[in-house]
Amino acid sequence: MQGRRVAVTGLGIVAPCGVGVEAFWAGLCSPAPVGPRVLEDWDASPYFENAKEVRRSDRFTQLAVAAAEEALAQAGELGADPARLGTFIGTGVGGIETLETQIETRLTKGERRVSPFLVPMMMTNAAAATLSMRHGWQGPCENTVTACAAGTHAIGNAARLISNGLCDAVLAGGSEAPFTPTAVAGFSNMTALSSSGVSRPFDPRRDGFVMAEGAAVLVLEELSHAEARGATILGEILGSASTADAHHITAPAPGGTGAITCMRLAIEDAGITAEEVVHINAHGTSTDKNDAAEAAAIAKIFGTPGPVITSTKGVTGHALGGAGALEAAAVLLSMSHRLIPPTAGHETLDPEMPDIDLVVGEPRRWVPGPSLSNSFGFGGHNGTLVIGPG
Repeated sequence: MQGRRVAVTGLGIVAPCGVGVEAFWAGLCSPAPVGPRVLEDWDASPYFENAKEVRRSDRFTQLAVAAAEEALAQAGELGADPARLGTFIGTGVGGIETLETQIETRLTKGERRVSPFLVPMMMTNAAAATLSMRHGWQGPCENTVTACAAGTHAIGNAARLISNGLCDAVLAGGSEAPFTPTAVAGFSNMTALSSSGVSRPFDPRRDGFVMAEGAAVLVLEELSHAEARGATILGEILGSASTADAHHITAPAPGGTGAITCMRLAIEDAGITAEEVVHINAHGTSTDKNDAAEAAAIAKIFGTPGPVITSTKGVTGHALGGAGALEAAAVLLSMSHRLIPPTAGHETLDPEMPDIDLVVGEPRRWVPGPSLSNSFGFGGHNGTLVIGPG
């Protein structure tokens, strides 16, 4: 990434396998759960001033607010001009819970009963706007909606705001709360969801993804600014890339051609070579075509067995537009703990795939180095981050 260097100085996570950074890490190193990954007994009230604020925020916004609170607490006082502080939060479906609820209200109770807060709650920029207003960050406030690549794209876009000199810090990440009856039915009827309720990335028994909700928010900061105030550097965003398959609305391009280009461009953007990449957090959704295409793409670039690979979706499930942010967080935590969590749910590598070096069973010790985090979404959206240790 040409220009100013981009550090990560704060990290916040809300996920079914753990609320908070340390709980999330413990979850990643635990056995795979079964069934949809839902935040049981979620209570947003600690993160808002009153019950009215909670009621006027869709669940996906609530999750982003909670994750941002933890990230900002870790980052500490930034001491920057508010006009140079930005917000960039990705999502796939935004306030879909609010939309579905209010459609039902209209159908059963009439138009006059539809909430006047429907639009500001359902709009996909609601999480980014809420964070900007809560913290007084007056720089660019944007969001990315690129299906399952949204969280990754948001972090990459945010990093460029800093690298290009437009911001000194940006709250960046992704959030998703997709569990509505209609959304679940839609994914199920297109046979995208696992019928077994188990996520098995790169395994021949994989039968679809396990849907999840969750959010992760990173505080990205210009490196010298962070160093000058004595901040703890959790990692560095070295580069990123975005490409399109231009092939099919849901299926990846054969052989992962779009993913190949995306990873190569991200590596080039980072100013490194493929040989320097030591770890990949794969998109690894546990769907037949996605896993096959990604494995083929990785082998094409890196050969076999290539870098150490894991798919944390075996534990987290697939949080759609929040997935990329959760996985970037997983890479950063892998670096700080010097352990790569295993691909939970996986037992045997699909013999139709190249011989990739997948972490299974137990976490694997490693010496942190340049790592990729991949996200590939419906619509042919591809996103790759290159993350380096702090």
